[in-house]
Amino acid sequence: MARGLTRWDPWSEAVSLQEAMDRLFEESFIHPRRSWPAPSKGEALAVDMYETDDEVVVKTGIPGVKAEDIDISVTDDLLTIQGETKAEDKLEEANYVRQERHYGAFARHLSLPSTVVAERATAEFEDGVLTLTLPKAEEAKPKTIKIKAEGR
Repeated sequence: MARGLTRWDPWSEAVSLQEAMDRLFEESFIHPRRSWPAPSKGEALAVDMYETDDEVVVKTGIPGVKAEDIDISVTDDLLTIQGETKAEDKLEEANYVRQERHYGAFARHLSLPSTVVAERATAEFEDGVLTLTLPKAEEAKPKTIKIKAEGR
C-alpha cells in the first residue's frame, strides 16, 4: 500500500500563528479574565486587622459607598461587613476603554481573634475608609500574674 505525500505549506502555519496572536490579544485586552475574586463572594474587601491589649481594630476601604449603606454585625466571634454599591448611569455616547469597577452587593465575614463586647464597638467612616474599634471582653484581655518568692 503506497502512502501519499502531503505537501507542506508554510503559509498555513503562519495563518494559524496569526490566529493564535489574535486570540491572545483578544483574551488579554478586549475580554480579560478576572484575576480578582468576585466581590459578591465576600473577598473583595481588603482588610487590616490588629489587636491591642484592650481592643480589636479593623480597617477597610469602601470607596463610593455612603455610611448608611453599610451594615456591620458581630455574632459570637464572626464580624460581618456588608453593603451595596450603586451603579452609575452609563454614558451611551462615551466610548469606554475599560470598565472594571464592581457594582452590587458585597459582604466580608471575618473571624475575630478575641471575644469582643459588640455593644461598645465604634465605627468611623471617613474618606472611604471604615475603621471599627471592638473592645475586648474582660476574659479576653491578658492578665498579669505576680509571683511570690518565699524566703526572700
